[in-house]
Amino acid sequence: MNKDHLIIFDTTLRDGEQSPGASMDIEEKIQIANALSDLNVDVIEAGFPIASNGDYSAVKEIADSISNSRVCALARALEKDILRAADALKNAKYSRIHTFIATSPIHMEMKLKMSPEEVIKNAVNAVKMARDHVEDVEFSPEDAGRSDFDFLCKIIRKLLMQELLQLIYLILWVIIFHISLVISYQDY
Repeated sequence: MNKDHLIIFDTTLRDGEQSPGASMDIEEKIQIANALSDLNVDVIEAGFPIASNGDYSAVKEIADSISNSRVCALARALEKDILRAADALKNAKYSRIHTFIATSPIHMEMKLKMSPEEVIKNAVNAVKMARDHVEDVEFSPEDAGRSDFDFLCKIIRKLLMQELLQLIYLILWVIIFHISLVISYQDY
């Protein structure tokens, strides 16, 4: 990617629809997605597939029809959310799962009823699971503005280390595969 390229990430179809009076039917969402794609928007967050059958259908239809932009589906750091998002995106030319989990002390305690360690574990597992279904995964720490800065650094560091380990495993696999091919070739 060109370092001078600004990535445009549009959330009109998901976050924008939460505004009072801004609900859209599937045809309107597809029309907006096509317009965004025509404008060369890089990433279109098409919806939150687990939220409703309508959202799932909209994400699926947009993923099936858009070929110029990356189609993104939002998913909590839960297996059922990620699997639903992956299913909606399965026919997309370019896809992304955007997973999130709350990281502020009040949300971890009151909403999630999880310890910081459990939140980190869930975030790492969610990114890993999403990566099993799509190449492009985005993670957001929900309520980051009220989160402890050191905890934010810790969770992001863990996620980056996980990604680095996956890259190292991939490189090692390629090297081992290449060596075994060379050995097999030499045996002939």
